[in-house]
Amino acid sequence: MENSYQYIDPDYKYTNENGVLHNLAKIENEKILLAYESLKVSKRVEELFENPIKIKDSNSLLFIHHYLFQDVYEWAGKVRTVNISKNGKPFFNGERFYIAYQFIDSLITEYRSIKKNNKQDLAYKLAEILDNVNYLHPFREGNGRTQREFLRLLALEKDIFLNLNPPDNKDIYERYMYGTINSDLKVLTELILEQIENT
Repeated sequence: MENSYQYIDPDYKYTNENGVLHNLAKIENEKILLAYESLKVSKRVEELFENPIKIKDSNSLLFIHHYLFQDVYEWAGKVRTVNISKNGKPFFNGERFYIAYQFIDSLITEYRSIKKNNKQDLAYKLAEILDNVNYLHPFREGNGRTQREFLRLLALEKDIFLNLNPPDNKDIYERYMYGTINSDLKVLTELILEQIENT
């Protein structure tokens, strides 16, 4: 699956000239950084599985990102200051983040008003939240891991266990990627509903 990001960052705020992200460990090799990041973030994800936090609103995205990436990046938990596109499709313009956060908060309010036994509506609303958070893409790195954890924690409010990146099921992750990249609410709703019904 194609995975081509483009960043407008002429001042190298986030990377060195070779494209390696500035990091707390001062790693200069991209492959080594990816392995280091994966190790550190996986440990933090496990901690949130054991001690889940309560989502307050869309600002909880910042808390989750900081928690997951605090060992790797100085800018963990801070919104990006560069614009991003993927495969030629731009993500939300950083100068207008506050509008997006307000809209996501309204979706969260709608989600919380849905009854626990209404699985179809819960799945659709979670898919809609995921789609909008993905389009927002508030961070320079780590958006996918942050949004999956954000969604997992929202689902827990309805006593639903939702893991969109299980280590033993590549199909779930690939469908999640397809749905988010293509902003396909039908694919995302079906995927989330399957996971809800299997819990």
